[in-house]
Amino acid sequence: MRKQHGFTLIELVIVVAIVAILSAVAMPSYFSHVEKGYRQDAMGALVVFAQTMERFYTTNGSYIGADGKTAAVTSPAAPTIFATEAPLDGSKKLYDLKIAVSTATSYTITATPKSDGRMAGDGVIALRSTGQRGWDRNGDDNAFGSKETCWEKTCP
Repeated sequence: MRKQHGFTLIELVIVVAIVAILSAVAMPSYFSHVEKGYRQDAMGALVVFAQTMERFYTTNGSYIGADGKTAAVTSPAAPTIFATEAPLDGSKKLYDLKIAVSTATSYTITATPKSDGRMAGDGVIALRSTGQRGWDRNGDDNAFGSKETCWEKTCP
């Protein structure tokens, strides 16, 4: 009797089936983890943006003019560069950062997913000058609704 080398077709099919099942379970979890990382990058960019806004306020005594659209308070030390996209590092930009509301004493800044990016449809992330965080997960343009006053999916 001759000694066999290699695999039978049935053994190969079983291995392929096991790999397919493991992939079907692992891939959604992996993609969810990656998306959470991108969202965390946008949240970090909003915090950096808020720090820049606070420096602007310290220099000018007002948030007016920080958005570049309203009449700026004259000050030679006013910061003129704000981040406009997130993540802040060199990777592909997935969020647009902007000042949504700006008055003399308060502001709301937002991170909106780019419509052609991987995070499209993820919802707008917002941060107010008071430190209140919001995430419009359901698209009703209210990032600070009763169930949307934090940045985590597990919030009440």
